[in-house]
Amino acid sequence: MTALSSKISNREFAITAEIVPPASASAESLLAEASHLKDLVDAINVTDGAGATTTMSSFSAAALLAGAGYEPVLQVTCRDRNRIALTADLLGAAAQGCHNLLILMGDDPAKGDQPEAKPVFDLDSRQVMQLSRQLRDDAVLPSGKPLQAAPPFYIGAADMPFDPPADWKPDALQSKIDCGAQFTQTQFCFEPAVARRFIGRLQDAGITEQVGVLLGIGPIVSAKSAQWMNDNLYGVTIPEETIKRLEQAADAKAEGRAICAELIQQYREIPGLAGVHIMAPAQKPDAIADAIKLAG
Repeated sequence: MTALSSKISNREFAITAEIVPPASASAESLLAEASHLKDLVDAINVTDGAGATTTMSSFSAAALLAGAGYEPVLQVTCRDRNRIALTADLLGAAAQGCHNLLILMGDDPAKGDQPEAKPVFDLDSRQVMQLSRQLRDDAVLPSGKPLQAAPPFYIGAADMPFDPPADWKPDALQSKIDCGAQFTQTQFCFEPAVARRFIGRLQDAGITEQVGVLLGIGPIVSAKSAQWMNDNLYGVTIPEETIKRLEQAADAKAEGRAICAELIQQYREIPGLAGVHIMAPAQKPDAIADAIKLAG
């Protein structure tokens, strides 16, 4: 078992954090950023061309983190690789100690830094979950050829928290579980009341017995940034009172970290919630580290 899977299976509150690999051929800045999170998080996500922009490969970045003693969560998108490349990269990642996977579709290249790039999408995210499970459980390639050693993957999926209506059923998440998902990391959720209702409904449906749910949160740098997230990130709602706190604060960045710490404290009390996933776009990981330390 990975440290993350062990924490979730033991019903302990897990914390993961996300960093973006550098646009660099050196590991120096990657490892420097990870050092801020040492002994504070259970695993570190490395993004796979987030926003369809070019950085160091997530597979290489995750392997570098594993080699330096960190537990990575390897983000794998369907955008850039066909099934041959995906299978090969997954096996290579496992051989280098990368066992936690977060499998995603990937952002449209047309919105990235090389819009002329051709998307692949040979497999969708559910199919890559099935592929990862097949490699692990059956120890065979899609062709039926046996593996010499099976990868011990812990398979993750993305999800979107929201305030569920009375007739809502978590069918989309259940389908990902059926394809092999064992944990999920969600988009930002800055509303504790919504988080409680969302997790409560997942509990009622038996979902939290099948998958560990990590709600997305993060330190916000300013009221302007909060408003931008409201306007541009699908499914994200930052409450007006939170925006006002940031506007009125003498130090908006410090206030954003305090708000994040408060969310960690409140989310720890939600029955059925496995933990939080902390993201800090356009900030260094020290912002995440500060929030975790403030939460105690």
